Amino acid sequence: MPGLALRIITPILCCLLYGAPASAQPGPAKALRLPQAERLAVELRQGMTLQEVEKLLGRPRRTALKADGYGGSRDTSSGTLQWTYSWPGGQEPGRTLQVTFASSAPERWLVSSWDWGGY
Repeated sequence: MPGLALRIITPILCCLLYGAPASAQPGPAKALRLPQAERLAVELRQGMTLQEVEKLLGRPRRTALKADGYGGSRDTSSGTLQWTYSWPGGQEPGRTLQVTFASSAPERWLVSSWDWGGY
């Protein structure tokens, strides 16, 4: 009988332990207000990775991928990845920050430029 209880409880404990790290991860980052974003955007640098930008500014509101063509294999395709952050305007038009990444190798996106829109 104790062997039966152990066979039932062990998978349950494994599932609970396996799921614990996922529940311990932080939720979505709190949305930045425009003044905070403007201060943080000063820290943007060419060559930053996707992870570094996400750590600085959070997740973007929109993304876009513009391919320069398709060379027949995954290794030869190139293009730009654009992340857009936006803040709605009250009496003024909304503000946007567009961060553009270029890829020198597959899955290796680095900041190439950024631009504020709505000013």
